Amino acid sequence: MITVIGSINMDLVVGTNHVPDKGETTLGTSFSTFTGGKGANQAVAAARLGGEVQMIGACGTDEYGKIALASLKQENIKTDHLFLFPDETTGIASIIVSDADNRIIVVPGANNRLTPKEIDEMKDEIIKSKMVVLQLEIPSETVHSILKLCNEHHIPVVLNPAPVNHFKQKFIDIATYLTPNESECKSIFGEDIEKSLERYPNKLIVTLGEKGARFYNGEEHVFINGFKTKAVDTTGAGDTFNGSLAYSLTEGKNLEEAVKFANASASLAVEKKGAQTGMPSLEQVLSRLQTKK
Repeated sequence: MITVIGSINMDLVVGTNHVPDKGETTLGTSFSTFTGGKGANQAVAAARLGGEVQMIGACGTDEYGKIALASLKQENIKTDHLFLFPDETTGIASIIVSDADNRIIVVPGANNRLTPKEIDEMKDEIIKSKMVVLQLEIPSETVHSILKLCNEHHIPVVLNPAPVNHFKQKFIDIATYLTPNESECKSIFGEDIEKSLERYPNKLIVTLGEKGARFYNGEEHVFINGFKTKAVDTTGAGDTFNGSLAYSLTEGKNLEEAVKFANASASLAVEKKGAQTGMPSLEQVLSRLQTKK
């Protein structure tokens, strides 16, 4: 069982040909709503590949919460341990998409109600996990409590340090895998990426967008190239990478194989609009992997 603990949001996506400057009004080209949240996205990515996945998170009982819950169930994700707060709104992400890139503002809502108290209630369920996946759209103290619990019970954790301004240095040593992108890595460590990688062999995996990802295996720097793709919307790429990485590792793949698998999966995800819409099946990922052989 892969347990994803994190945020559940609705994504409100505006397309535009021009991102407005301060004080400027511009016209949009489209508006769509999608289920999202980094936690829910990563759960969907792993489940769509065939993984047995449960989601622990929080949402409101508003209309967005109902839609998010139904979406998770439709993906065969176990939702028995979601916390529902009638007096709170479900989290939302306001996303501006322009020229296949995105800018995102997240309003956490109920996600901030997932506290160490709720984690303690779910302790017995969490320690059954084969892998735990975390991000930083829930309170930092909650993330820390989960990391400590998993460390005590020798459960591997993939920690995606986004949004990076919520990252705490104390997370580093008790996370099994840390998966920042280039800018997040520089923000966390404040040094050249090469130095950071060498200090955390087989733990720190830096994603490079369309270029792929890299890590240090203790002897040499390993570069895993990306896959050619025509990006339509990059919103869910990182979440797809992390969910796919967790899935591949739980299937017994070594780190290099798992990162390559995650790259292939992420390259497929950006080809459709919406964070979850383009997340691929196992068959699709295996087919894309064949293009590099």
